[in-house]
Amino acid sequence: MAWLFFKVLWVGVSFLGCLFPLVNFHFSGETGGQKPNFVIILADDMGWGDLGANWAETKDTANLDKMAAEGMRFVDFHAAASTCSPSRASLLTGRLGLRNGVTHNFAVTSVGGLPLNETTLAEVLQQAGYVTGMIGFDFYFGIPYSHDMGCTDTPGYNLPPCPACPQGDRPSRSHKGGCYTKVALPLYENLDIVEQPVNLSSLAHMYAEKATQFIQRASTSGTPFLLYVGLAHMHVPLTRTWRSADPQSHHPYAADLREMDSLVGRIKDTVDHTAKENTFIWFTGDNGPWAQKCELAGSLGPFAGSWQVHQGGSPAKQTTWEGGHRVPAVAYWPGSIPFNVTSTALLSVLDIFPTVVALAGATLPRGRRFDGLDASEVLFGRSQTGHRVLFHPNSGAAGAYGALQTVRLGQYKAFYITGGAAACDGSVGPAQSHEPPLVFNLEDDVAEAVPLDTGSAEYWSVLPMVREALAGVLRDIADDNTSRADYAQDPSAAPCCDPHHVACRCQASSQTDLPTSRNVRQ
Repeated sequence: MAWLFFKVLWVGVSFLGCLFPLVNFHFSGETGGQKPNFVIILADDMGWGDLGANWAETKDTANLDKMAAEGMRFVDFHAAASTCSPSRASLLTGRLGLRNGVTHNFAVTSVGGLPLNETTLAEVLQQAGYVTGMIGFDFYFGIPYSHDMGCTDTPGYNLPPCPACPQGDRPSRSHKGGCYTKVALPLYENLDIVEQPVNLSSLAHMYAEKATQFIQRASTSGTPFLLYVGLAHMHVPLTRTWRSADPQSHHPYAADLREMDSLVGRIKDTVDHTAKENTFIWFTGDNGPWAQKCELAGSLGPFAGSWQVHQGGSPAKQTTWEGGHRVPAVAYWPGSIPFNVTSTALLSVLDIFPTVVALAGATLPRGRRFDGLDASEVLFGRSQTGHRVLFHPNSGAAGAYGALQTVRLGQYKAFYITGGAAACDGSVGPAQSHEPPLVFNLEDDVAEAVPLDTGSAEYWSVLPMVREALAGVLRDIADDNTSRADYAQDPSAAPCCDPHHVACRCQASSQTDLPTSRNVRQ
């Protein structure tokens, strides 16, 4: 469930710049100075252990491992939430869901999105002379939500798999299992649907083509750029043709991981051949793996969430356990970011916004407060100091959406509420409130197996600082300029290029030169 209908889709206030088609770029020419370019790549539901540089058991990320060896790898890097829409909204705003209004996932038929009074990273950089683009499944070029949320002619791996779209005038089949079959999954370019249903087998190739095209044309023009690539990988494996596509792999998730890694490698190669010394690539994930999908989900690595497993349910996506929150992260910028460094600094997706703004020489928007920090000193190897405190919002497994009831304080982590998301066997761990909170020492217990004894001196030395930090952030949010998202839904909001056809069918003329003549039904 990795979708986020941003305000750009419905209103045209752009994260992407001036909404020009990616096949017809318009750049303004030279800008003063040598401002850095930025490429932000966000994987969907990728486990910390899916990165080979993190976890020796993983052998499927050769390009990302190479990028880590040539740059900086972060081993204590966290999502802003453990489910998709709030995590992505926080990346684009630098603010937690309680501030920006996005506390849980939007649906296929949502009529709203990111509140209009929130300012995105792209809008800030546009004011600093940047051209901006977005490729992925949120807007501009990509699918508007996860690739298992609509019927296709190349059904993605889903349990049970989503059926193919109807070919004739017969009605769509009803289907249980979490996939939506009444509307075919669309592929957008700006406000136009250019292919419906999208061909999942060629989606990675098309993303790579559009990304490399954007980088090459921006570099040729001399205009600094910000490119955000929101991948459909690794939600669930994209195609049922994984064995023929990758004969070396005997597992669909591994094949999809290799496909994603190859896509990232193509983007990096393009940067290396066009603007290597002046382009910062930041790769990370939006949350942990979707354990409910069993063998089609990613690896938690050592972050087993053992305490929760014994209570029931999964400690991965939708939870505030490390498996749901700690994500792979790699930074690459030859000549600026040191070579082959592992950073233990406590950092977050929330830090991308203020860091990029600072490096671009831009100014943070006024009249609102931010939850991230400028991580430039860490990136340049001059510091290992990140956050003293991080707050993990509830993301569906337990408690009110967006509420801050899990606190990371240095090596310690306190839970005022626990709960397990749906596990592979379908079990769900019950929500449990804790007062005083459970506290784990992650330095000694990365698996979160045994909380500190509430009678110990260590526990009581930590508890006052946890309470003070939590009370402080709640006061700060109460005094802040906060937003409220519209979560209303309407079946007529489902995107369809041909409302007279049962499966909303329209086909692109080719995979690399897509037409933009089909308008979205709104």
